[in-house]
Amino acid sequence: MYIHFPWCARKCPYCDFATEPLRVAELPHQAYTDALLRELEARTDDLQGRRLKSIFFGGGTPSLWKPAELGRALAAIRAAFDTEVDDLEVTVECNPSSLTRENAALLREAGVGRLSIGVQSLRDSHLAFLGRLHDADRAIATLREAVAEMARVSADLMFGMPGQSDIELAEDIARIADTGVRHVSAYALTIEEKTMFGSLHRAGKLRVASEEQYASLFELAEARFADLGWTHYEVSNYAAEGEESRHNLHYWRGGAYVGLGAAAVGCLDHGPGRAERWRNDPNPRRYLTQTTLVTEAETLGPDEIIRESLMLGLRTIEGICLADTERRAGKSPLLGREREIETALELKLDGIVRDLF
Repeated sequence: MYIHFPWCARKCPYCDFATEPLRVAELPHQAYTDALLRELEARTDDLQGRRLKSIFFGGGTPSLWKPAELGRALAAIRAAFDTEVDDLEVTVECNPSSLTRENAALLREAGVGRLSIGVQSLRDSHLAFLGRLHDADRAIATLREAVAEMARVSADLMFGMPGQSDIELAEDIARIADTGVRHVSAYALTIEEKTMFGSLHRAGKLRVASEEQYASLFELAEARFADLGWTHYEVSNYAAEGEESRHNLHYWRGGAYVGLGAAAVGCLDHGPGRAERWRNDPNPRRYLTQTTLVTEAETLGPDEIIRESLMLGLRTIEGICLADTERRAGKSPLLGREREIETALELKLDGIVRDLF
């Protein structure tokens, strides 16, 4: 289950997620929970016979949501399923500017077991460039407080800011690990078209890192996390043993998921070779009042399921499970790719091909 909280205290200039800035005093805490519960009830049939494996509250900034209301939504979601796994993973995304130790404790008491904290950088100059509301000291303090209250904590870290050096990124990684955090999502800064950074870049007013700088920083992160003994288990994710995000692994393995909230996306299988994906209305105000939620929908057939399995699986260290892909698609992923496999063998990529197939 993915639950989207669509509001932030400020829209970051690089962000193209479906979020809106809103003053904290104006957040409709109870009304948004009520709307989520209405949608949950409307999706009751979709949940029948399914087992709950993970819940992820994303955004936006779910740490702006009153813990009592988030907890009410969490309790209703768990009650909607007949069964759930013993080690249910419940994650909430947070920002250092809106997460206090008290709120972390309240979230833990509500059933949350994992926090994902948007640190982004531990350099005040980089944080200012990224439009963040916190400084480096607040970021470190938040990580330490979160680790003290929560069993599992992840940090988001960005690289590729103009002028960022290998040494600066290495120091950020070391300082984050020193807080006790055991999972980091490390993302390259990308310039998205429909963002403030996108507009500045088109106008020639935004300096960006070169491809060589990006590559150097990526390799530096790889080396530093390896020194910590962490696994680079997905393109942008590093974890100590056992700390991988089970929710995100479920996506990368092509698992079924339900999205609740404004702009949330869901994708459910309906037997081999067929799945339905939908997206809710991204407008939070309409979501609060309307009964018709879905604005986009598509049907996935065997070929779409196979292509997505290849694309998502190749992001991970574990790669693609062909047997599982065939079970979900109702069709072997080898069919129609014989020539590509032959060509790869001729190019002496046989070791890679034999490992895959």
